[in-house]
Amino acid sequence: MKRGVGVGVIGYGTIGAGVVRLLRQRVKAHGDRLGFPVRLARVADLDTSSDRGIKLPTGVLIDDARALIDDPSVNVVVELVGGVEPARTFILEALRAGKHVVTANKALLSEHGVALSREAEKRGLLLGFEASVGGGIPIVRTIKESLAGDTNEEVYGILNGTANYILSAMSEGEGEFEEVLARAQAMGLAEADPSYDVDGIDSVHKLVILVGLAFGKKIKARSVHVEGIRSVSSKEIAYAREFGYRVKLLAVARDTPAGVEARVHPSMVPESHLLAQVSGAYNAVCIKGRALGNSVYYGQGAGMMPTATAVLGDILEAARSLRDERPPSSEPWGQPLARLSSARVIPMGDTAHEHYLRLTVVDKPGALARISSILADEGIGIATLSQHEIETRGAVPVVLRTYRSAESAMKRALARVGRLRDNRAKPVLLRVEEGLGGRE
Repeated sequence: MKRGVGVGVIGYGTIGAGVVRLLRQRVKAHGDRLGFPVRLARVADLDTSSDRGIKLPTGVLIDDARALIDDPSVNVVVELVGGVEPARTFILEALRAGKHVVTANKALLSEHGVALSREAEKRGLLLGFEASVGGGIPIVRTIKESLAGDTNEEVYGILNGTANYILSAMSEGEGEFEEVLARAQAMGLAEADPSYDVDGIDSVHKLVILVGLAFGKKIKARSVHVEGIRSVSSKEIAYAREFGYRVKLLAVARDTPAGVEARVHPSMVPESHLLAQVSGAYNAVCIKGRALGNSVYYGQGAGMMPTATAVLGDILEAARSLRDERPPSSEPWGQPLARLSSARVIPMGDTAHEHYLRLTVVDKPGALARISSILADEGIGIATLSQHEIETRGAVPVVLRTYRSAESAMKRALARVGRLRDNRAKPVLLRVEEGLGGRE
């Protein structure tokens, strides 16, 4: 390794450009830290003409990813293409060529992470994915190494910066969802197609990875209950504040004897909880360990340089492995793959929560009594109830919070309420998260 370690980057978009910039800026610092240079050898992207604001030596930027993988000067391959294919194929080919791999691809890892890790483990190579969850928050390495001595019981948090920015802006009175989303897109905080972020899909992919790391359990992304934030209005945010809560898009997982509870949806978080204070495009991951209790990890969850920083951390781990002529210091998931077990995901209907409901009810005697009767029939107790001023067509908003009840019972109750003539609009439902990290 006297000549140093050569890095090849596949995908020269926003994150790829950040990795290239950081690699080139920190050549001397990395060399001083490791005792030999870590240099950019190749960059591959189908677009070789766009100006990324970085001047590369002639011949470094090519349009053939397989030529990069086959290049003997490349020791570490960084996959930043995104999506499932051809990213999966590129990673497999790089591992089979005996090269360490670093990726930020949470969608790919949530679906094929175990299979790719098996290939890396078999060959004694690194599959690094620190950048796949939490951007610049070093949560993957923290779970694999610092928390390895504990038994993790819960992992939850705010895992999508775009969604958190939108809800934070709405909480500050800056507009309704569509208006704030458009502003986020203009600022570059949201994609032209924001579905993965605002519909919760991105958070699901990250939660699947966290479950594997924290619990040693394999779950399918399609088994995770998911709801996005499109239906959250400023009314919900205002009423939540009346109750002493903030609305956040949460990803929550608990390891239980009955299986893994895993869900992503907007939630009302007590203002006293640290997650309620996470604003803008920031992320936070909380872990509850049996011995440690609750710990919180906070930072920038996306963006060029935060994500590039996480990628560089994995590149340097691969470089140390090459320098010392040894396998990576830890398995991709923090333990041998043989110990990872497939887990049942508990259906959402079998979970229980306190609930927030906003109903639009005709302003007539007996209407509230009929709704209360339906809730009582389903075993749902009302903790608080407030009736607000008439809005339209003689209807009034009724906002209530329930005691803890089964999700299936609430769904049945809402279906029955929706059929009442007293009801004037689709009920709005949010879960109230009082028990995060064991809080009661």
